[in-house]
Amino acid sequence: MKNLLHKLLGATVVAVAGLLAAAPAVVAAQDMAPDAMIKKVTDDVLRELRENKAVQQGDIAAATDAVNRIVMPHINFTRMTAGAVGPAWRNATPEQRQQIIEEFKAMLIRTYAGSLDQIGDLEVVVLPMRAQPDANDVLVRSEVRGGEQPIQLDYRLQKTPGEGLGWKVYNVNVMGSWIVDSYRSQFQQEINANGIDGLIRALRRRSAE
Repeated sequence: MKNLLHKLLGATVVAVAGLLAAAPAVVAAQDMAPDAMIKKVTDDVLRELRENKAVQQGDIAAATDAVNRIVMPHINFTRMTAGAVGPAWRNATPEQRQQIIEEFKAMLIRTYAGSLDQIGDLEVVVLPMRAQPDANDVLVRSEVRGGEQPIQLDYRLQKTPGEGLGWKVYNVNVMGSWIVDSYRSQFQQEINANGIDGLIRALRRRSAE
């Protein structure tokens, strides 16, 4: 069940990101409170996965289109990628950063697109949120239900004053494991051995595989 949840998460939250290409004005959910936005987007994603036969069959183009339409405006993938790369991000050139973002996204989409037929009757229940009214960084907790026991699925979101872009997810926690932290340890090994360009090549290779 945990493995399935990682697949769902990767397909619907992580792999969908692309903040740089988003058109923020088109998604009304951006004006919602963070917990209400998570609930709406999650429901929309699950509905799409259950109704889109091409996505269920692992069609990468269909999966990319679906997640870009529904979730892309709600993910700060630049921050997510920078967090996964760690300190080496500061020394990467703008061109290298863009390549890492693109290859990371492509790898995640190809990794998870073939697993969407396993979603079944999973339901995501957003739990009551505890945050100050003027907070710009919040934790939204939820549970995935439909298996033997509920599974923890939490989101870290940030709202940047003056942007007008609403809340955006920059990290996700599955049963105590934060995705950015998990990828950081993998990326760090590659960077230590082969540098930033080596990480780009590794991400590209994983996508191809």
